[in-house]
Amino acid sequence: MTSAMKQNVLITGGSGFLGTHMGRRLSENYSIVLGDRINEGGRLGKTPAACTAITLDVTNIESVRDACKKFKPSIVIHAAGTKFVDLAERHPFECVDVNVVGSENVAKVAMETDVETVIGLSTVIAAPPIRNTYGLSKAMMERMFCASDGKTNTKFVCVRYGNVAWSTGSVLAIWKQMFNDCKVIGTTGPEMRRFFLTVKEAVELVLTAITRVDRVHGKVLAREMKVAQISDLLNVWTETLGGEWVRIAGRRGEGNDEYLVGEIELAYAERLVLDKVNHYLIAFNQLSPVPLTEVVSSANAQRFSKEEMLRIIMDPPSEELVLKLSPFET
Repeated sequence: MTSAMKQNVLITGGSGFLGTHMGRRLSENYSIVLGDRINEGGRLGKTPAACTAITLDVTNIESVRDACKKFKPSIVIHAAGTKFVDLAERHPFECVDVNVVGSENVAKVAMETDVETVIGLSTVIAAPPIRNTYGLSKAMMERMFCASDGKTNTKFVCVRYGNVAWSTGSVLAIWKQMFNDCKVIGTTGPEMRRFFLTVKEAVELVLTAITRVDRVHGKVLAREMKVAQISDLLNVWTETLGGEWVRIAGRRGEGNDEYLVGEIELAYAERLVLDKVNHYLIAFNQLSPVPLTEVVSSANAQRFSKEEMLRIIMDPPSEELVLKLSPFET
């Protein structure tokens, strides 16, 4: 497909870990515009060659409007957001500004400028029971986007995923920094269980939402994921690479388990297979013909094997991206 025939895709938070990887992957079939308000260390200047980089602040509706009017995207992938639980507890205004008001701005402008599809990137922390400000803010985005679907011709979908391995500020990237500094890794909760997926799987989830939008619009799409207990992941790390791990003080807002589908969502959720991968589809106000009977959480999901954990640890996507540890990814 020639560039003249390609649809334009605008990715907010485009210089972040996921935004950059999505830009690279989607540039084969789309003309990609990566928008971001942060340009630390010239991040916007280091975008993939096939992508166009622009300054875009989702908290400013005029900034969003300018980008959509200029590039006329057919698809907007809303990846901008504050994403760390403890920082959202300490800086709730920032979290709400970006994750709630920013999402509202994207939704309003998308409908106003006739964007065909909007994909909102959410998180398992938005699933009930919600324990922190970050989860609440992402749950608001899910509700706003799904409620906006059907009001105009713009189709809205949210994708809910777990911890993307080696993403900016993730446990693996932080452990690497600690390990390189002193060979001692501090963990706030070795007993915690967390969903993990690779960046490739995260991008595939977005692609599935785009290609199956007529099936999933107005809903939240989640990919089935495996779970690792933090102590198990750390034991594989230290057995393979050396060093040791120790418990350190906990952080506000954390819990032992994550929920992919919460109890109050069961009646509105269904299992389905898309592209030979198991998924869950959640509709907030539409009862499922085949509802789930059990919550999907990190307590009852399938665990990674030792070999699978080792592959995750030993295969970071790229050194340059792993070492970017800015407090907010937008």
